[in-house]
Amino acid sequence: MILRSQDLFNLDLVDDELKSLLSPENPWDILAEIDRFLEDLEDSREGDIHPTAVIKGKVFIAKGASIKPHAYIEGPAWIGPNASVGHAAYVRGGSILGSGAKVGHASEVKHSLLLSGAQAPHFNYVGDSVLGNNVNIGAGVKLANFHTMGKNIKIDGVDTGLRKFSAALGDNVSIGCNSVLSPGTIIGQDAIAYSGAMLLGVYPANSIIKNRPNIEVVERT
Repeated sequence: MILRSQDLFNLDLVDDELKSLLSPENPWDILAEIDRFLEDLEDSREGDIHPTAVIKGKVFIAKGASIKPHAYIEGPAWIGPNASVGHAAYVRGGSILGSGAKVGHASEVKHSLLLSGAQAPHFNYVGDSVLGNNVNIGAGVKLANFHTMGKNIKIDGVDTGLRKFSAALGDNVSIGCNSVLSPGTIIGQDAIAYSGAMLLGVYPANSIIKNRPNIEVVERT
């Protein structure tokens, strides 16, 4: 069964400005809401921006946000209060970082929504994805967004109508280092994936996903 947006994300933890983005029932439809949200973006830069950072296009940077040395940000992008873009990080157009979200050293985010406290801290790629509140992905984790054969992304046989969609990770999900999430992955709240896992499809909330080398899913206790 495909998990719906209301199963994945606690609206009480989401910035008021971003709550409407989570209105679609299907989590992959949130990507279209991102585009609509950024259409009339106000260009405003109130955060702490290092002089070596490069910012191009319309970018909203809230008071309290931090942009570190040599970061590169392409608009349109929205960066919320206390969010952080780290050294040599690359935030591409169509990205939204909620309050306290972090894109760390040498990580790249493209057309994605990171909700409050979500972290892509070290050498990550996050493409066309939604990361729930307080999600953490370990060093080297990649969220791949494009089918090898160029086909539409399907999830449990359901055609998303998208050629690019990686993953929707529910609140408090933790992904171990060097794991790869293939296009069309949905993981329920509070799940944990061991390091080095290769993930595809739908994984239930409160599960532990092990790589032995075949994927094993067990309920957390």
